[in-house]
Amino acid sequence: MSAIHLQLQAAVASAEQDLARLTERAEAMRSLLVRLLQDVVRAESRLNSSNTAQILDANEHLVVTALGAQTEAEDAVLALYEVSRSAELDFLTQLPNRVLFLDRLATAITTAKRHGTRLALLFLDLDNFKQINDTLGHAVGDEVLKRVARRLETSIRDADTVSRHGGDEFVILLTEISQPADAGLIADKMLEALRAPSEIEGHDLGQEASIGITIYPDDGEDSDTLMVRADAAMYHAKRHVSGGFAFHGEVPAGERGLASHPLAALRQRVTREEQASPWQARRHAQVRHANEQLVLAAVSAEELRDDAERARRRQVAFMEIVVDELSKPLATIGDATAMLELAPTGESLLPRVQASGAEQGAPMACLVDAPREGSPAGAGTPRLECRRVDMAGIIDEAMDACRPLMATRLQQLKADPPAGTLEVHGDSTYLVQIVRSLLDNASRWTPDGGKIALSVVASENTVLITVSDSGMGITARALPHVFEPFEQYIHATGFNRGGFGIGLTVVHELVEAHGGSVAASSAGRGLGSQFVVTLPLAERSGDQ
Repeated sequence: MSAIHLQLQAAVASAEQDLARLTERAEAMRSLLVRLLQDVVRAESRLNSSNTAQILDANEHLVVTALGAQTEAEDAVLALYEVSRSAELDFLTQLPNRVLFLDRLATAITTAKRHGTRLALLFLDLDNFKQINDTLGHAVGDEVLKRVARRLETSIRDADTVSRHGGDEFVILLTEISQPADAGLIADKMLEALRAPSEIEGHDLGQEASIGITIYPDDGEDSDTLMVRADAAMYHAKRHVSGGFAFHGEVPAGERGLASHPLAALRQRVTREEQASPWQARRHAQVRHANEQLVLAAVSAEELRDDAERARRRQVAFMEIVVDELSKPLATIGDATAMLELAPTGESLLPRVQASGAEQGAPMACLVDAPREGSPAGAGTPRLECRRVDMAGIIDEAMDACRPLMATRLQQLKADPPAGTLEVHGDSTYLVQIVRSLLDNASRWTPDGGKIALSVVASENTVLITVSDSGMGITARALPHVFEPFEQYIHATGFNRGGFGIGLTVVHELVEAHGGSVAASSAGRGLGSQFVVTLPLAERSGDQ
């Protein structure tokens, strides 16, 4: 069964990686479009009223299209996030399903082994639940299971996990306990919460349950052993202290021996016929258990495959919409740039605005064409046109593009550019985007009047580009995830001026495509942040 779980997890992980790469490209497109909108707005503010009137219609169409594309992109990201979450939840109770629970249990065991701590596993089975289904109907039974799930969740800590194991069985992971008695106290709290009656479809129902408890590492050092022994302890509690709990150490030796085989994890209802032929009864139970596990695995695999396929189709459709929507503003940008030629030739600003429009349109056109020329969803690394590039020019171009926005926020940009020529082998367009994205990120998270610094230092074989700020900083919990898409993006939408978002993910991908690395650091909230990009220097002509 563990092999099937690993295959399912690998399939889900692969699908999630594909979705992440596709969404990165969409966010990169949107980031370029937002910068272009800012450039156009600044250009409008500097033109006289006559020139503004000429491009007003084109700009309005561009803004409406950009906002529509942004809304659709956010809706698609949220939908994909919900799809990935639903594949890990039980459909009835919305608790973590068996696959997710076993993954968390394995992680918790690894952590406990590393730190020398204990954890507890509780196996809970509802008493007389079959009578509820037979007497009151399955609809009432489903509501009872939902109520049990809610009450169990309120009885544990945030770091612990409750999962529906199957039918009327639940498993609870207590990630860290100081002594076994702590698990007993929590089990008592759960049983008391379940006994409290409440009305379900006109019936005043309370629920009794039996719980078996195992402790890591006292009762076992792996997931299978802990699960089997907790299950055996639960059956012991059901036979001897119904409505209570029992630790694995309290189970008599004979019962533990019968439960030591993994197939004994399923409850065995012993009848008089089975007592007359114990060997046949055991064989029958083993075959029944194997069949049930096979059916559950097949159903789970089918559901995961369908979810992954639906997510893939949604992402492909989303990328097609993004490409189509970005093609429209590209045409509008070209029209707006051409219309500027109609202004009086004495206007010295016009060539500069035209050049800016053409410069911003070129990388956007590359991004639009890439999905069409590549794989169906545009997956893969950026296509670079590499040559020897002087980083001094890259730094100057990126700073010139970011200074106007920083000026509107009264932010101070202190630059320490390279003293001489520092050549790298890369794509100049994407190198400018890397530095510009880091400066934009620093400006976005730095309050008005704050300080931003950029420095470039060369070593023997590499060049280090450091962007630091005096902004809100990054918490220790968020720091390892600043370059990740999806979750980081969703949590950041509630903050002022956006968040780390997908822009940093694009920076990470572009830097790695150039054979470099990028790292983030921060002393904590309110203490600013620092991003360091390391790129290899181009080989000198005499070093062949």
